[in-house]
Amino acid sequence: MSTIFQTTITQIGGCARDALLDNMLITFREGAPADIEEYCFIHQHGDTAGELQAGGVMELGDRRYPITAVGEVATQNLRELGHITVRFDGETQAEFPGTIHVTGSTPADVTLGSTLKFIA
Repeated sequence: MSTIFQTTITQIGGCARDALLDNMLITFREGAPADIEEYCFIHQHGDTAGELQAGGVMELGDRRYPITAVGEVATQNLRELGHITVRFDGETQAEFPGTIHVTGSTPADVTLGSTLKFIA
């Protein structure tokens, strides 16, 4: 397996943790518009080396989540904007084009300095 993308959470929008209550994690790169930043976990933007895909793994901190579905523009959004919406519901069909779905319980919190990695 190889790393597709790896980053570190550097800022947490005032409403970002609210999405966790709805079993979602929303990210955006540093420099996001203020109205979007409020709802996102902001991270350092890095290179994307490949495509996100079902069967891959998302690592958040020390937890691993198998990826079950990837929306058709999820990799492009991650590459260009650092934006991804992760749903912790294990669905096998992506709900929206920019969404990925994973299996596993939603984290109770995501802290500053947490690492986020996608592996294929």
